[in-house]
Amino acid sequence: MSNEQRQAMNQEVVAEFRANNGEVGGQFARIPLLLLTTTGARTGATLTLPLAFQRDGDRVVVFAANGGRPNRPGWYHNLLAHPEAVVEIGTESWPAVASIAEGAERQGLWERQLVVSPFLADFQAKVSWEVPVVVLTPADS
Repeated sequence: MSNEQRQAMNQEVVAEFRANNGEVGGQFARIPLLLLTTTGARTGATLTLPLAFQRDGDRVVVFAANGGRPNRPGWYHNLLAHPEAVVEIGTESWPAVASIAEGAERQGLWERQLVVSPFLADFQAKVSWEVPVVVLTPADS
């Protein structure tokens, strides 16, 4: 799939998510999705993408696997440059601050996600870098 095709698909999923109170169909029907809005590291433009996630108390966790592609996803670089983001789950939306989980925290979150998303292990096997585990904490916490 080309980058343009991925962008078009993401835009369709974002529109469906917002039109249906956070529910989507098709290949993502059974996957918990959030919308993450970041600020571009180079452009400063906002970008909203659908991502699978797990809850961790009042935080949410996303995985920068990029489908096993050779580079980390753009949204990950955006969060490194501008850790402030907006998270949408269902009909709720809130500002969040991103941090990268490391050590035992990363390992625990990663292992928990592998139980429900075993394909992440395949993505990790395709790349030479450790898949970043990104924790999104509500900005008011």
